[in-house]
Amino acid sequence: MALDADDIRKLAELARLEIDDRDIPARLEDLGGILALIDQMRAADTAGVAPLAHPLETPLRLRDDRVTEPDRRDDLLALAPAAEDGLYLVPKVIE
Repeated sequence: MALDADDIRKLAELARLEIDDRDIPARLEDLGGILALIDQMRAADTAGVAPLAHPLETPLRLRDDRVTEPDRRDDLLALAPAAEDGLYLVPKVIE
């Protein structure tokens, strides 16, 4: 896919970027290289290759699901200026 100066201006507008006309040739070269790499990747034969989430298929080490902190709910609620039924009471800010 060949890009021209108008394509760069349109992309800059869509991305809400200000681009100087002197910068357009450099951006054309940059985007041309990126598009060439994409074309090269599309040309690779991937038939029969399963998609991977990560190149190393290592299982996650999981820790035991057990409680390690004591229940301090009542202690923390006692510090609040207003609490009721285990909930903090706050002033109404939206009507």
